[in-house]
Amino acid sequence: MILKTNVKINLGLNVLRKREDGFHDLETLFLPCFEYGDSLEVITGDDYSRTSAALFARYSDDQVAQGISEDGKLMITIAREEGVDWEPLKDLCAKAYALLAKDFDLPAVKIFLEKKAPVGAGLGGGSADAAFTLRALNELCGLGLSDEALALYASKLGSDCAFFIFNRPMLGSGRGEILEPVDFDLEALGLQLQVLVPEGIAVSTAEAYRGVTPKEPSIRIREVLARPSSEWKELLVNDFEASVFPEHKELAAIKQSLYDSGAVYAAMSGSGSALFGLYQL
Repeated sequence: MILKTNVKINLGLNVLRKREDGFHDLETLFLPCFEYGDSLEVITGDDYSRTSAALFARYSDDQVAQGISEDGKLMITIAREEGVDWEPLKDLCAKAYALLAKDFDLPAVKIFLEKKAPVGAGLGGGSADAAFTLRALNELCGLGLSDEALALYASKLGSDCAFFIFNRPMLGSGRGEILEPVDFDLEALGLQLQVLVPEGIAVSTAEAYRGVTPKEPSIRIREVLARPSSEWKELLVNDFEASVFPEHKELAAIKQSLYDSGAVYAAMSGSGSALFGLYQL
């Protein structure tokens, strides 16, 4: 099974409070973004891979990493132009297989992942890969899990993983795993999305959280988004900007450049470093 993944943007992100479990409660609107994505192939047993030969032809040895689980039931191959600087068996795709394998007798599986989505940009590319892997395994292995059940598994892998199971506009709360579908369409609002990913800048979630001061917003995201988009600039906030921009001043400059080019709203996505602008059609 071959899948094309996508990423997300966060339209508003309020960090409300730190929890006893060490996580933070937040609120945000998740929107799918199809401008970036990865190629994911999942095959079972000795099925023929339709992508592996092409991957090895396009990428050099130092751009490909491979891992095999101790029991030999999972082989994962990751290819990326910039190289793979993480252990393949610690990739979220591998963790997705291991998570389901605790509850189901999964067959041997091979995963081939071509990373095209930016890493460390706040777009959730790795979370998307994990969610799409869960969906693929559910179908290939006949597990019969509902989207709601898959979302519960996904939430154990990352705070925004569950969103990608549904992959439609969702208000996120809790750690981001509590999701409420919303009727929200940028095109219907007369808005066009542009995403910018600065080269050479990656912001870790831990780095972003270190400088955040949790607080209750004066107005909730749901209420802001019900107002005209011309008011969002003053009302719709990503709390991570306050901690990330002082350390990466070029990101603040890029946000300003989006406004200078005519955006009605601009912000950082998630914990950064990607930024986006919304323009009137």
